[in-house]
Amino acid sequence: MSTNRPVRIAVQIHPQHAEYASIRQTVTRAEELGADIVYNWDHFYPLYGDADGKHFEAWTMLGAWAEQTSTIEIGCLVTCNSYRNPDLLADMARTVDHMSGGRLVFGIGSGWFQRDYDEYGYEFGTAGSRLDDLGRSLPRIRARWQELNPAPTREIPIVIGGTGPRKTMRLVAQHATTWHALFPGKPEDLTPAVEALHKWCAEIGRDPHDVEWSLGLEPNDHARVLADHADDYLARGFTQFTYGTNGPDYSLDGLPAWLEWRDSVNESRG
Repeated sequence: MSTNRPVRIAVQIHPQHAEYASIRQTVTRAEELGADIVYNWDHFYPLYGDADGKHFEAWTMLGAWAEQTSTIEIGCLVTCNSYRNPDLLADMARTVDHMSGGRLVFGIGSGWFQRDYDEYGYEFGTAGSRLDDLGRSLPRIRARWQELNPAPTREIPIVIGGTGPRKTMRLVAQHATTWHALFPGKPEDLTPAVEALHKWCAEIGRDPHDVEWSLGLEPNDHARVLADHADDYLARGFTQFTYGTNGPDYSLDGLPAWLEWRDSVNESRG
C-alpha cells in the first residue's frame, strides 16, 4: 500500500570507535547536506568491531546536538526503555525538546543487548518481559509530558523500533508516530510485521498510515538497497530511510544519492 507521505532521509551515527570530535563533525555535515533527521543509538558498548572500543552515551550527546544544530531533527534510534525511569526519561526528552527548539524525535524500544544490562546492573529478563515493561512505560511517559512545566514545545513524535507481530506491533498501533522496522534484507522480510500492524490498527480503529513507516540501512548496504529495493519499499508504504554510518571515519559518501532520490520522489508527488 503506497502513501503520499513525504519521503524523509535520516542519518544514524553509530557512537562507537571514534573520538567525539568526529561525531560532532558528522552531525554538522549531515545537516549541511540536507538530511531530515540525525540519530545516535542507546548502548554503552560497541555493537560490532572491537567489543571494548570507544563508545559514548546517547542522551548527553543529544543535548549537545540540540545546541549544535538548528534545522535537522535529532533523536535516539532507539532509547532502551530499561535503562531509565520512564518519568525521568520523559523529563529528559522534554528538556532536549526545548533545547532544540522543538526538533526532538523520541525513539524507544524494549532493549536487547545483554552486555549493557549485565555491565550496568539492569535486570535483563526476557524478550517478553522487556516488551511488557515498555508497554507500561509508554503511558507513563506520555502522561508525564502532560504534567511538566513548561510542557514540551510540541507533541513529541514517538518512534517505536521492532517488528514483533504480537506485542511490538500492538504498541506501535497504540502509541507510535513512526514505526522503525529495523534493518531488513529485502522488502518481503517485513510482510508479517506490516500485516500485524494492519491487524492491531483495525482493532483500535486507527489508520496504519497515520504511522510513518521507516527502516534502516546498514553502513555497507546503502547502494544495494537504493538500487534494488528503495522503490519497492516506497510502494509498500515505507517513507523514512535511515542511512547508518560507523566510526572512526563516518562516511557520508552515499548520502547524496539517497537525498537526490528523496527529492525526486517528493517532487513527483507534488
